[in-house]
Amino acid sequence: MHVPCNALHDNTMNLTFSDEQRMIIETTRAFVEKELIPYEDEVERANAVRPELAQQIRQRAIQYGLYAANMPAEYGAADLDPFTLALMERELGRTSYALNHFVTRPSNILRACQGAQIERYLIPTIRGQRHDCFAMTEPNAGSDVRGMETRAIADGSDFLITGTKHFISHADSADYAILMAATGEQQTPRGLRKKITAFFVDFDTPGVTVSPGYDVVSYRGYNNCIITFDNARVPAGNILGELHQGFAVAGEWLGATRLNVAAACVGKAQRALELCQQWAATRVQFGQPIGKNQGVSFKLADMATQIRAAEWLTLDAAFRTVQGTAKDEDYAMAKLYATEMLAMVTDEAVQIFGGMGLAEENPIVRFWRDARVERIWEGTSEIQRHIISRALLRPYEQ
Repeated sequence: MHVPCNALHDNTMNLTFSDEQRMIIETTRAFVEKELIPYEDEVERANAVRPELAQQIRQRAIQYGLYAANMPAEYGAADLDPFTLALMERELGRTSYALNHFVTRPSNILRACQGAQIERYLIPTIRGQRHDCFAMTEPNAGSDVRGMETRAIADGSDFLITGTKHFISHADSADYAILMAATGEQQTPRGLRKKITAFFVDFDTPGVTVSPGYDVVSYRGYNNCIITFDNARVPAGNILGELHQGFAVAGEWLGATRLNVAAACVGKAQRALELCQQWAATRVQFGQPIGKNQGVSFKLADMATQIRAAEWLTLDAAFRTVQGTAKDEDYAMAKLYATEMLAMVTDEAVQIFGGMGLAEENPIVRFWRDARVERIWEGTSEIQRHIISRALLRPYEQ
């Protein structure tokens, strides 16, 4: 894995992209413009992605060399470093998750595959033959993941899994789930805490049901699902990582997804700003383009400034990841700032467009609506602030 940009003596970024990174940025931008954006309106109206379109996107992503780019090179993937992946995610973020998630970036947790799991899950997923989803959130355990009620009880050489997961993204287009379930309890200074284990669970397993989830305002066509487990029997060989060590293998995944969300938010905000610039320069009111009015031009200035700040926070976290120095608070800061920045940018974009900003024919209203979920999934803004403040106070704890 190469260092993506020059390192200064104080271990901070000197943002100079390599030729490979510039090529990936250009290739991903071209892919989004040609293969994804033309289908946005169709997906928005239908609230679904046609199966043939989904397959077309996957095939084109493989042809472009973008598919499963975060997976190991030894199995045929690009194995891009976290910094370069952030640049790619930024470009993919310019369009809806309903479309760009078919340019599959499998859960990093798949890197923990061992033995037969490599042939059964990792390699087919890299090749686009199988598709994963991550199942952790529950009706009574959202941010409090230790409070999950889904249980996996040992039964001979198998485990019987019972419980419900909800808000599971794109489970309707997946073949299997990477499931987090409670497999025991342990006494801690804070009382009893559940031991969590990660399992592979195939959706054709008896006792597993995938149902449509909730109608939400963000990302039409990017469906959430409810997965129920009724004594679903899963062999012990489907444990990912070690028994009771689910959070250990998920640690890398959680950081990576928060970084991905931050990068995608930067891309969305950049596209929204570009549309606002065009509108402000061409929309004439009172005899001049509205961009000449400080009420609009100052909004553009604030949007551009916050986008730049979010981009630097995000790329700094990615750079630290490559250097091996990233901490939880680095990901939390990037995710927190980028998602809240996107909320501001899209809200101001609606204001700049006026009534047209709320017209369904205008992508601005979609950006505004889609932005709302970013401050909730992969850890709410409140959770990110908790992570950051805990890190700030930890040195002073007795």
